[in-house]
Amino acid sequence: MASSTSSASRSLSLAHPARTLLRSAALRAAAPHPHPHPQAPSLPPCRRSISSSSSSCSPCPSPSRPRPLPSSSSFRSTLAEQRRYKAKTVEEARSRNRTGPFSWKAGVLFVATGAALVWYFEHEKQRMQRKRVAEATKGVGKPQVGGEFHLVDHEGRPFDSGELRGRYSLVYFGFTHCPDICPEELDKMARMYDLVEAERPGAVKPVFITCDPARDDPATLKSYLAEFHKGFLGLTGTYEDIRDVCKAYRVYFSTPKDVKPGQDYLVDHSIYFYLMDPEGDFVEALGRQHSPEQAAKVILDHVKDWRGGWRR
Repeated sequence: MASSTSSASRSLSLAHPARTLLRSAALRAAAPHPHPHPQAPSLPPCRRSISSSSSSCSPCPSPSRPRPLPSSSSFRSTLAEQRRYKAKTVEEARSRNRTGPFSWKAGVLFVATGAALVWYFEHEKQRMQRKRVAEATKGVGKPQVGGEFHLVDHEGRPFDSGELRGRYSLVYFGFTHCPDICPEELDKMARMYDLVEAERPGAVKPVFITCDPARDDPATLKSYLAEFHKGFLGLTGTYEDIRDVCKAYRVYFSTPKDVKPGQDYLVDHSIYFYLMDPEGDFVEALGRQHSPEQAAKVILDHVKDWRGGWRR
């Protein structure tokens, strides 16, 4: 009887620590974790082998060491970065919804590009038209305007057409006794020349060829042209020389031959300015329908289009 009582009391004393361990483990599992991180897996309860013959028990498995938690400052900075990124994304989305696929910068770029393309195509269209006009007289079957000639300038020196090569020349036919047309056209020619010379100095040479060689000698030409512009070049010659150059330029020539000194007669001629390129080829005829400013612009456009050599 006494031995059974002592054995029972020994079993209760051994079971009491096991119940205490199980209760504490259950309380730990039920308690809330103080940090916002996932809880570590709970360990299985410690099971001890209890026997009446031995008081030894198998050791409980040691819990794995938890990873170190980040500091509160680094955690707050991470949350702040996330909030800022989210706010930036929302603003970008609102901006896209408000302006659509285009912004004001894209609109300005679109308008500027369109204007540049329109200007380019208009400029190329005008350049091609001038090129067709300049090349129209060089094709097969087209009338040839201009050519070689040998005359005398207003200083009395021999002058041939080769001296006009290397720059544009503006050729006008008239006579010093012309009452009204020639003075008006020479004033216009002087204005045209000044406008071109202001932008492209030395690119054009104005030339006046008389249709009345009997009365327009070099001295007469020099004093007459000086009233309009000092840059004008006056040319005269024999009756045959003037007749041939008028024929080469398709100029109407009605001056009578073998007139007597002091005899009055009428002289008719064409009223055009003949623009010749630096190679001596005809480019365009400028008539009375062109103002000095319009004619100067036409000349400057051809000068800018020229890709050949220039006279030094």
